[in-house]
Amino acid sequence: MARPHIEPFCDRDVHFKNMRLPGFSRGMGYKMLSLDADSGACSMTVQLDGGYHQPPGFSWSEREMIIVEGELKVGDQTCRKGHYFFIPAGYCMPAISTQQGCLVMMMYNTGEPSHEPSGEHHPLAQVDLYHSIDSYMDIPWAMGNLVKPSVAAGCLIKLLNFNPISHAMTFLYCMTPCFKQDNISYHDCAEESYHLWGTSWMMQFGDIPTGGYFWRPAYINHGAFASEYGCIALGRTDSKLFNHFHYNPWTTPKENQERAGARLYQRDPLLYKWALSYDHNHPHGPEDFEKTMQLRGNEQGHDNEHKSDGKRHDHWHGHDHQEDGSPHHHHHADGSHHHHHHDD
Repeated sequence: MARPHIEPFCDRDVHFKNMRLPGFSRGMGYKMLSLDADSGACSMTVQLDGGYHQPPGFSWSEREMIIVEGELKVGDQTCRKGHYFFIPAGYCMPAISTQQGCLVMMMYNTGEPSHEPSGEHHPLAQVDLYHSIDSYMDIPWAMGNLVKPSVAAGCLIKLLNFNPISHAMTFLYCMTPCFKQDNISYHDCAEESYHLWGTSWMMQFGDIPTGGYFWRPAYINHGAFASEYGCIALGRTDSKLFNHFHYNPWTTPKENQERAGARLYQRDPLLYKWALSYDHNHPHGPEDFEKTMQLRGNEQGHDNEHKSDGKRHDHWHGHDHQEDGSPHHHHHADGSHHHHHHDD
């Protein structure tokens, strides 16, 4: 069982608990944001009290960390808010301490939180994957259209970590004041977000304030979005991010998953057949609800030519023609007959 759908949630609504796992120094409070009950992987907001000190050591889990408020001394380096760390499993961190106290977000990706006191890296640690950077000051904002199809203009990102195998990403994103996007989206990946500052609005859940959080499994509708005054948040995906956009807020995750399959089927039928080699496949592939849902009739001379009511297929959809005798006959607007089949 992976992490459940957690949305909406605001960590300001719950209290810190004392971290009591072995190896962790006293003075560490945590708020659990999401948890995989099988592996122990989790995301937490963590308050380190003034005077907190953790001796050198490593975690058995890969982890990520970003400073939300305050200062954290890591070895000899003083790190301030916005500083991000990617720490591979078994990578020995120097002593960390905070004089005045510090709020951080910690994500343990492959196992439960752990601290093994050590002066050196575990022999199997992928030490070259470690990196840390002041994300607020040392990375420029990039346009959010790195992913196609793209979000609306006004959502900017800073890429913090990228896994070249799974295409999982960690990134900062911001919405500029008066940002809005009016469509519904879902993804083939899980998506996580924590509001570092500011408020955004989502049609399904209303306002997501500072401290607002979600863990959203694949194929769940979200949007439309807006932000009146702007916001900045940490986002993560567990695999390749692709925006499936549509305008039906009532579709279920199963329908969205089938539509994603339908789009793969249209784009690459052989890959689809290899990926879904069940005995009970429908011969025409899964349903793309955007192509078959009932639309609002004649739109007073507006472009109906490139919309489908499920009965009519224009040539621009790229369907192949079949020889005479095909059972699929469709009337076209000009009254002629064409023989079609739906890409088998």
